[in-house]
Amino acid sequence: MKAFLLALGLTVMSTLSLPATGDTNVQDTMLETIDRQDIEYLRRLYGKATDLIGTGNAGDLEAGRAIYHRIFTPDAEIRTIADGKIGLTATGPDGWVDVVEEALSVYVSTQHLIGTQLVDINGDEAHMESYLNAWHERPTGVTYIFIGTYEDKVRKTETGWQIYDMTLHQVSSGEVKIRE
Repeated sequence: MKAFLLALGLTVMSTLSLPATGDTNVQDTMLETIDRQDIEYLRRLYGKATDLIGTGNAGDLEAGRAIYHRIFTPDAEIRTIADGKIGLTATGPDGWVDVVEEALSVYVSTQHLIGTQLVDINGDEAHMESYLNAWHERPTGVTYIFIGTYEDKVRKTETGWQIYDMTLHQVSSGEVKIRE
């Protein structure tokens, strides 16, 4: 797929009279752009997986688990931090599934919205920062809102880019009554 996208990009660039064939700077820029998109997509998939796990449905739980296995290395170190103190922790995707399933079990629905994403790539390693707004509805109709920032260490593996270290920093949180 990357080869196709690179060839397509070079073809488009050549029609725009930009340097293409043999220009390694253009090729490197295109490959880095593809890598950046792949890395950013890890966090978007994470939001989807987390919401699936939070439904309490066995099929959704397994779909979320499969996504976690796609985005995390088997030995990923995962933690949350609030007020400078480490909260939830786990190692590996299955460990984090267990933590998330328990943490979200008190809610009837969740929605994890990913905002600003910044990626710094250095060879086969990268750092990604992503903003989070997460909504968690309680059975009472009260919604717990969590605002945070993910700090991820990412590496290119045999299966593509994966997160090997994730920290979720809580920035703020609170509750609102949205419906009766």
